[in-house]
Amino acid sequence: MINFQKNNLDKSSSDYLRQHKDNPIFWQEFSKEVIDYARSNNKPVFISVGYSTCHWCHVMASEAFSDIDIAKFMNENFISIKVDKELRPDIDNYLMSYIAKTQGHGGWPLNVILTPDLKPFIAFTYLPVNEKNGLPPLIDVLNFSLDIFKNNKDSIKDFNIDNMVSESVEESKIIEYISSSFDEFAGGFGIEPKFPPHNTLLFLLSYYEKSKDVKVKSMIEKTLDMISMRGLQDHLQGGFFRYCVDPSWSIPHFEKMLYDQAMLLWIFSSAFKIFNKEEYKIVADKIVKCLDESFLDNDLYYSAIDADTDHHEGLTYLWYIDELKKVLSNEEFIEFSEVYELDENFDDKIHLIKKENKFLSNIENKLLKYRNSKQQPFRDKKFITSWNSLVGIALLMHYRFTDNISSKDKAVRLFANLLNKHYKNFRLFHSSVNSDEFLEDYSAFLLFSTFIYEDLNKYKDLISEIYSKMKSFNKNNVWHENLNSDFIDVKANTFDHPYPSSVSLAELAVLRSNIILGMEYSSKDYSLPINHDFFNLSVFISNGNYHLIHSKTPISWNDLPLNSIITHSDDFQDCFNNICKEFNNKEELIKNLKD
Repeated sequence: MINFQKNNLDKSSSDYLRQHKDNPIFWQEFSKEVIDYARSNNKPVFISVGYSTCHWCHVMASEAFSDIDIAKFMNENFISIKVDKELRPDIDNYLMSYIAKTQGHGGWPLNVILTPDLKPFIAFTYLPVNEKNGLPPLIDVLNFSLDIFKNNKDSIKDFNIDNMVSESVEESKIIEYISSSFDEFAGGFGIEPKFPPHNTLLFLLSYYEKSKDVKVKSMIEKTLDMISMRGLQDHLQGGFFRYCVDPSWSIPHFEKMLYDQAMLLWIFSSAFKIFNKEEYKIVADKIVKCLDESFLDNDLYYSAIDADTDHHEGLTYLWYIDELKKVLSNEEFIEFSEVYELDENFDDKIHLIKKENKFLSNIENKLLKYRNSKQQPFRDKKFITSWNSLVGIALLMHYRFTDNISSKDKAVRLFANLLNKHYKNFRLFHSSVNSDEFLEDYSAFLLFSTFIYEDLNKYKDLISEIYSKMKSFNKNNVWHENLNSDFIDVKANTFDHPYPSSVSLAELAVLRSNIILGMEYSSKDYSLPINHDFFNLSVFISNGNYHLIHSKTPISWNDLPLNSIITHSDDFQDCFNNICKEFNNKEELIKNLKD
């Protein structure tokens, strides 16, 4: 039995929820029992969604959620629930869809007030204790929502997600759409805040290999050069922060997410394959270094590293000028200042930004050693199946396109660990701390399986098995995120930002599985670019733009285009542009690809 007259988050397996265990609010972890209690007491439900490395989640925890008067009001009038978005993507997707639909934008902490039968009617992100910067006090919004619940409860309607990818776009218009939102000055797409455009870059890389469109090349290179030179990248450790608040990629929010490292490793490895620019290989190598030194534990990878150190955002990463001069010799400091901007861009401190894409390995390692001696940010040590699967795919791309055999070995060990630790009795667990089943994990793990198959010629039966299980998430030709019975049946997300949506992962995993298993598949229509570019990558493949290679013997990835899928077969064949050609041996096949 739950004691609802106290905060119970100290019992949670989630690092994020435990961060709120000392709040005076009677927080509960989401469960059917908690919702039943809300219904039996006819109280509205306050659900607050966030994650452990979120800066503004920390701020609201220390301000409004620590306020005694606010806590007293919430404890008397609401059933308050904390949700870790990384453990319950179904709840997060549903509530994020609601705030996006009603307000046009969202973020975390994501706070939504619902009826006891889980109909949302008020949503907001960060709110202060007292009015600040035009934001109303939290207590005012709570009073307003309580009034709606008491006086207009019967008029509150169900909210249903409309996530279908419906608007189709002609391939000839795709680049025009993407170009229209390209930032010619700083790279990337759209205005601030600027997130690394993972899915758009992946699509453009495949598109460019076939088209050799100079406009596409310019957009890719400008974006990669800017995000690798400026404030988004950790130039000492390697790896990337989550996003920048300004259009020129100078000022990041400092959290490091596993999925960002995965997607950018995939992108920079592929860009090196396409453009053969050594700096892209170095950036990719440094992402692997970041993964090894900051995320890796027993061949699996932690989910995230906090933005804050000792309650100050970016504290570990910022430098005083005198500090730099103390660590470096005079000659080193002069050389360092020729490559790096040394303007005080964080009050009296400096976040390292480069003037040119040059690497100073000895100096950077010296500074990193000193930085590592300082207090470090918190790491969320849970292992998420979907994000680890993306890392595995990225490590294989790093191996394939930079000839780094150790990255292949890491990917193979990672796959074996996910299989052994997260796949039990034909159920794929979401993470190391919860056994819920979600589409994002099945689709990402199936996709990882198809890439592992190409390199090892193993796991074809497993691909078939996971593929069959994943079909249970598709109802009446609509993908659903969850199979759990404790929450609303949630239609899966289609929005490819910041990492591929569950639907897009599923579509690419299904397509690649069909190719590998020798099953039929049909071409699809492109959807709106920018928001659906990982989905559009699967469309690009389904329309015949990849080389579908059949081979009796292994073929080096150096001999294949980026746009290739290998099927281990009893013959030698290349199917491209929906035309298949047969060859007598591997050498003939490779020669045809290069002609």
